Amino acid sequence: MKSNTSYHKFARSYWAGLRDHTPVTIPVEELEKIIALHGEISMKELEEVYLPLTHFIDLHLQAAQQLYTTTTSYLELSAKKVPYIIGIAGSVAVGKSTTAKLLQTLLSYGETPRKVELVTTDGFLYSTETLRQKGLMSRKGFPESYDTQKLIEFIGDVKAGKDHVEAPSYSHITYDVSDEMREIRQPDILLIEGINVLQVDKTHQVFVSDFFDLSFYIDADEANIKKWYVERFLQLQQAALHQPESYFHRFTSLSRAESIVQATQTWETINAINLHENILPTRSRANVILKKGSDHTVETIYLRK
Repeated sequence: MKSNTSYHKFARSYWAGLRDHTPVTIPVEELEKIIALHGEISMKELEEVYLPLTHFIDLHLQAAQQLYTTTTSYLELSAKKVPYIIGIAGSVAVGKSTTAKLLQTLLSYGETPRKVELVTTDGFLYSTETLRQKGLMSRKGFPESYDTQKLIEFIGDVKAGKDHVEAPSYSHITYDVSDEMREIRQPDILLIEGINVLQVDKTHQVFVSDFFDLSFYIDADEANIKKWYVERFLQLQQAALHQPESYFHRFTSLSRAESIVQATQTWETINAINLHENILPTRSRANVILKKGSDHTVETIYLRK
């Protein structure tokens, strides 16, 4: 990422030093459980990057709650429970899901237990059948493949404090939306993760990001993301050997060399194009940018001034 005067830039070493000023409310044994749950994250990464980051989010959350309470009191309005909403964007295969799940776990701890929900925008993709009807199968993941209006209505209802809102689900086995609906009942914090959450769709007057209190972009050099995408393809291919229902079962007859060619072609003809045209341009709209190195660990943190 080129130098940007809109952001404060913190090296990993400096950010790790903030750990000394970060109140720790999570017992060591719980931290160990978190590490076991999120296998890609080491204890060093958790302590040096994510604990200070969680405290940073806490500071913003407390300030937002105080402002909301003060404003409703001043205007003599009845206060209602309104969730703090965090958006997490970035390329396919960059590690958004891992970051989102880790933050969900960490943010649920505190002096007062919090209800933290995580929703991915995958559930708001059009179904495979609809994508075929619209001739969009080769554009899956591009802005036009999502029911953006449905996503905006969902997040608007949650932000409005509605007691019961349903979120659609997505199957990473079949690579299609499912009939299962998730109930979202007034969470304290809602994480919205997806490649499209910071995109500006000119066909709508309201954008998904309008509802965010804080937003993150998970970043990495494209060569690394491409490498991780190919590696993930190979992992999913192997996992599909005994899963006939898996989308990746169709690739199980390919040799390793053929699989790498297939994954590379998919990256270059679909994901790389989507990254440059639609995802990367939204990076500068994020409040926080986490830049990863080749080993998937966060090397640099950018905070909007």
